[in-house]
Amino acid sequence: MNSFAALVLVAASFTAAYADDPTIDASAPEEPPAASEPAPVVDEGPVTSPTETPAAPEPKVVPPRRARMMDPSPRSMTPRVRDDGQSRLDKTEDEVAGGRHWRIKTAQGAVHVWVPPGYDRATAGTVFYVHGYWTDADGAWREHQLARQFKASRQNAMFVVPDAPSSNEERVQWPALTDLRKAVTRANIKLPDGPVVVMGHSGAFRTIMQWVDHRAVDKIILLDAMYAGEAAFDQFIGSGKRAEHHRLIVVASNTAAGSRSFAKRYKFAVTRDRLPDSANGFSRRERSAKLLYVRSQYEHMAIVTSKKVIPMLLRVTSLKSL
Repeated sequence: MNSFAALVLVAASFTAAYADDPTIDASAPEEPPAASEPAPVVDEGPVTSPTETPAAPEPKVVPPRRARMMDPSPRSMTPRVRDDGQSRLDKTEDEVAGGRHWRIKTAQGAVHVWVPPGYDRATAGTVFYVHGYWTDADGAWREHQLARQFKASRQNAMFVVPDAPSSNEERVQWPALTDLRKAVTRANIKLPDGPVVVMGHSGAFRTIMQWVDHRAVDKIILLDAMYAGEAAFDQFIGSGKRAEHHRLIVVASNTAAGSRSFAKRYKFAVTRDRLPDSANGFSRRERSAKLLYVRSQYEHMAIVTSKKVIPMLLRVTSLKSL
């Protein structure tokens, strides 16, 4: 099953679950039964007359495969990182795409941190990038060439890529953005004080919907990720106490129907039929929109692998250019 199908199965469950327990998870659909050798046909049924037509067998009704909600069990719960104010987290350091790169080892999985050449902490912001299903932070960092995409954005920022759920069965590793920020600090890496942008692809909505109330987040960019969590994103731009200061960009391919429906709720929403070729292609109204909805001409995975979308959208933020 591809990532789109799996996320469609889990999306309805998470919308209802958000208000009661935003950390509950959905398990993957059951595997289909294994194939077996066909049994020999033996006719032991009642004999019918030549003019009598045997009744057709009742069709077997197969219920639709759905993701089911489950209560968290001790085995499925990963211990959260808590800052004790003393211990440091292990990290490795190298150079990637001309910038400094750290890989932090945490109880919640790997966290990648990267700063571009020419990075100036005094005026920098932070970008938290959350990957989607069927990969992890290491896989997304390597296979989606995130450092090169971040560099291409030419933004003065520290980029943080944490582990996130790779399937319906996995719990959200970082339900609190505060814990993730503390983990970076515990690795002796100082976060800048500038704007905070959260960007996420596909199943990243499960993590990001739990960060909407963090006081530091200024802008959220959803990359084909509006599978659920509408109540949380409404809080972010509509009903929350800091909503007037927030901005949201929703880019949609597989999620176009739900994303468009969400945008239609707001009179202040601005829509585009396709992504421009460069950030300069956005109008002044689109760049300053509180809610910008864009129907993507790129398919679900191409949004994060084409190397065109991520750098361009990072330029439509309050981050400063290098």
